[in-house]
Formats: sequence, C-alpha cells, structure tokens
Amino acid sequence: MPADLEAQRIVKVAGAQLGPIQRNDDRSSVVERLIALLRSAHAQGAELVVFPELALTTFFPRWFIEDPEEIDSFFERSMPSPVVQPLFDVAKSLGVGFALGYAEMTADGHHYNTTILVERDGSVVGHYRKVHVPGHEEHEPWRPFQHLERRYFEPGDKFETWDAFDGLVGLATCNDRRWPETYRVHGLAGCELLMIGYNTPIHYAPDPSQNRLAGFHNSLVMQAGAYQNGMWVVGVAKGGVEEGVDSLAESCIIAPSGEIVAQALTTNDEVIVADCDLNLCANYKNTLFNFARYRRPEVYGAITDSSAR
Repeated sequence: MPADLEAQRIVKVAGAQLGPIQRNDDRSSVVERLIALLRSAHAQGAELVVFPELALTTFFPRWFIEDPEEIDSFFERSMPSPVVQPLFDVAKSLGVGFALGYAEMTADGHHYNTTILVERDGSVVGHYRKVHVPGHEEHEPWRPFQHLERRYFEPGDKFETWDAFDGLVGLATCNDRRWPETYRVHGLAGCELLMIGYNTPIHYAPDPSQNRLAGFHNSLVMQAGAYQNGMWVVGVAKGGVEEGVDSLAESCIIAPSGEIVAQALTTNDEVIVADCDLNLCANYKNTLFNFARYRRPEVYGAITDSSAR
C-alpha cells in the first residue's frame, strides 16, 4: 500500500536543547530546566521530547580528575534517581515521552554514557550505552581543555531499535553520529526515528583547522544518515559557553529526505518541534534505499576482507 494511503503515524517530536550547565549548578536546578522545556514542548503539542547527552551535569570529561569519588559524583546510580524523579512524574502526568542522556554507574561499578527512553505512559522502553567513545585516556596538558571520555566511560556493545511511539525508534549519542555504521545498523533494523544527543566543543585540539567546520560536519553526517537510511533524525545539543568551553548548539530535526525541518536559533535552552510522519520513511526505504533489492553485502564483505590484509 502506498505510504500516503496508510493510516497516519505522525509523531510530534521536540528537541529540547540545553544551554550551558556550569560545574556548580546542582542537579535539582537542572531538572527544573528540563521540566520547563518539557512543559513548553507539551504546550506545542509534542508527545516525545529529546534531551541532550549528559543532560544532568556539566560536561565533566573536560577535566582530568584523579579522585574516584569525585568522578563518581557525576554519575547516576539509578534512573530515575530521586532528584530526577520529578521529571518522570511530570512527563507521565502530561502523557509525554522522552529520551534523556546521563552518566550511568551500574550496581557492579561499570560506568557508561547512557540514554534512557521513556514512553508516554511513563514506562521505560530501553537504555542505550554510547558505542563510539571519543577522546583520550590520560591527561594531556597541552590541550586547552581535556576530552577524557575514554577515561571515564566504558563503551557500549550494541545498537537497538524499539517498537515505541507508533514506530521503530533508536538511540545514539554524540560521536556515534559521525559513523555511518550507526545509521546503517539502525536502518537495517527498520528504524524510522533516531534520536541523538550531543555535547560538541567547537575547538578540536588535535586539528584546529576543523573548528570552522563544526556546524557543517554536524549537519552533514546527520542529514546523510537520515537520507541514506530513510529515517527521521533528531539531533539535540547542550551548547553555549560552559566552563569556558564554547560548544556547538544547532539542534535540528531532519526528515528522511535529508532536509532539516526545524533548527535551534540560539545557544540557550530552546525547544524545536516538528511533525514527524513516520510513513514518509517508506518513500525511501521502499525505493532508492530498498536494502533487500539493491544492497550488496557480499561485495562489502569482500572489500572488508581485502582491506584488512
């Protein structure tokens, strides 16, 4: 059946961009900001709100921290934690689902850069742990600020797609968006809506020539991933000048055509909203990017084997 004759599956999605969170900002005040953004999104008709990566704290991997207790202070031991419970309560009362990025510490002491997905009825759909962990492991004093994600976070080991919000949805985090495998794994699973939170400093110390391209590269990879896999992509930032570090904002919602249909205009707390018609995905999944008909995995395997030698 043509996509335009199918029952409508339009999900109004909000990207809830955050401005800076400073080191001394307590979690309760941050959660109040999240609730304000969620209420604003709900007032605009949104039924799904996407928050950024590590949305509860400042981006602590910019510091070299040796005290394990200080490191662990940035992590949540449960979700919802007591301080985050009000966000869950308000969301459930409004019938709004959300995706929230945070630092997770498991009961057995593992540390992950995690995103939780919560449905409109308050049920937890799933957790995602960041796969492509960037940065470095040891203190590098030559940098103006550190990027020690690889010191503080273990990598996740899988991408998942869940049946939620009337479609097939997935999660990714920050550096994941730069890797085509992120979109392709989700695309092969039939994903129709991929949510990505990010914290991206504009200054890239290993190669400052890339600084001026931060915004271009951000939209480039997400637009390409959306188009080549026939899915909606929602990219949501924590931007602005945080603890002296200028970070990219430019949160956006991208259609399966690769077109940006909504984009943040500030570097502060801001809500962007779009009607995401999940049926539009079929226009690309069943034509240009019909994987079953046109994809050539047997050739790709040969290429991979050859390049490994």
